[in-house]
Amino acid sequence: MSEVLATPGEASSTPRPTRRRPAWLTRTRTYVWAACAVLLLALPFYLDRFWLQAGLFAMAAAIGAIGINLLTGSTGQLSLGHAFFLAVGAYGYCVFAADGGGGDGLTGLGLPTWIAAVLAVLVAGVAGGLFSPIAGRLQGAYLGIATLALIFIGQHVLFNARDLTGGFNGRDVPPLSLFGLTFDDRELVVANVPFGSAEKLWYAGLVLLLGCALFARGVLRGRPGRAMNAIRDHRIAAGVIGVPVARYRAAVFVLSSMYAGLAGVLLALVFQRTVPDYFGITLSLEYLAMIVIGGLGSVSGAVLGAAFVSLLPQLLTRYSDALPLVSAPGTGGIAPGEASRYLYGAAVVAVVLFLPGGLVRVTAGHRARTHPGEER
Repeated sequence: MSEVLATPGEASSTPRPTRRRPAWLTRTRTYVWAACAVLLLALPFYLDRFWLQAGLFAMAAAIGAIGINLLTGSTGQLSLGHAFFLAVGAYGYCVFAADGGGGDGLTGLGLPTWIAAVLAVLVAGVAGGLFSPIAGRLQGAYLGIATLALIFIGQHVLFNARDLTGGFNGRDVPPLSLFGLTFDDRELVVANVPFGSAEKLWYAGLVLLLGCALFARGVLRGRPGRAMNAIRDHRIAAGVIGVPVARYRAAVFVLSSMYAGLAGVLLALVFQRTVPDYFGITLSLEYLAMIVIGGLGSVSGAVLGAAFVSLLPQLLTRYSDALPLVSAPGTGGIAPGEASRYLYGAAVVAVVLFLPGGLVRVTAGHRARTHPGEER
């Protein structure tokens, strides 16, 4: 026979030819990204305050969701205490930036606000570092229960350390000042459009979200990301091949805490007032819902899930009069907040049953069907 059959080992050693992405597809994607960037930059000139604040909430949620996705989605560490680190960032910024000589009797160091924001993120990382020895040795439900204790400790401190947090009523958030620009409600006219705090913070939020997304993407695509995925998929095998499992788990927990602290700072600047009730177990569960709905282990999935979960209550509140069974609290119908929890709870169940990869897999599957020759 002139035809020689290759053995399985020989067949596997033969490299497969890779197909390059077509040039027109690359150009099309570049144009789409450029159009999206221009649209995001132009939105403050056309949207009202409600939509800008809703977008800022989504940006802050996306930053926090990227952080917990690094921990839970990429490393396989369940955390129910993400809201604790958001509270550390939010209240840390208030303590560092507020003037202690005010008439409210609250503690404040009066530092420049941009330094206060950086220190608040670092303090959140330090809080994660103090907990990281536990995070490096526990896994699964045990770590989830341990992080759940952070919520109860945090709530006790927030309600009782009145000099720092203001107690039940919370405390005002000093506006951010950077390069001579103050992100407050004093109007700044740009192209005949008055810019208030929401318009100014919009661009700050875009820069922070872009930087956090690019950094997380770089981590996941590099050597640390491969080690994190190995720990998630098989912890013992990762240790055998030389991955320091406990060290990586502790480091990712600190990094996730810093992401949460930054999200807390941005949320505080948008709300302009921090209250303890917001940073409870419900917020931590919402972040878990974000990464499950969007897609575990994916930066873009975390952003998609954060936009879905954070914007849904805003939209239901805005259009409650036109929706069946949804009405303002105390009027006999379902409150928008409760309705949103029902909806994204159902979305979590639907994703787990029918779309395990999350929303980001929908676009990935469509791209694979449309361009089967594209290099992965």
